[in-house]
Amino acid sequence: MSSGTDPQIKKGWSARDIAVTGTMVALLEISKRALDLLPNIELVTFLFIMFTLFYGWKTLAAAMAFATFECVYFGFGPWTLTYYYVWPVLILLVMISRKKGRTEGLFYATLSGAYGLFFGFLCSLYTLVLSGPRVQFAWWAAGIPYDIVHCIGNFFICLVLFKPMHSLMASLRARDLL
Repeated sequence: MSSGTDPQIKKGWSARDIAVTGTMVALLEISKRALDLLPNIELVTFLFIMFTLFYGWKTLAAAMAFATFECVYFGFGPWTLTYYYVWPVLILLVMISRKKGRTEGLFYATLSGAYGLFFGFLCSLYTLVLSGPRVQFAWWAAGIPYDIVHCIGNFFICLVLFKPMHSLMASLRARDLL
């Protein structure tokens, strides 16, 4: 395959791919709801990292379905558009890292933490378009304490769960169960 593209894209979509995507979305939603009471503590970032490492670009379908489900669940507004670009940004970062051969848990924990730290900034970009840079900056700055919590939570969740989850998923893939 000389085109340099992800081989998973060339395969197309099977019934198994659709079922796996549905399972990914279910796991994302269940984990999000389970931790809703804890502000900015979530497993979604970690799960997107793991899914991307094992499913590559096909994870984008789960991200779009997850974003749509969130819009239906919470209602539609300008803020709901952010999920349609924040998760693909993370998937892109993981794909770049994956292509460079990165497999260390500490690397992905750091990426996860940094992503949590800048999540509020990414989410505030719509206010830049709608209201200008001063409103965007104020909106983002007001959320920095939550972004710090998000950073710390993401880092430790990924640091603790990366190795066992990666081993489990690799074992399942080796048995053709993933």
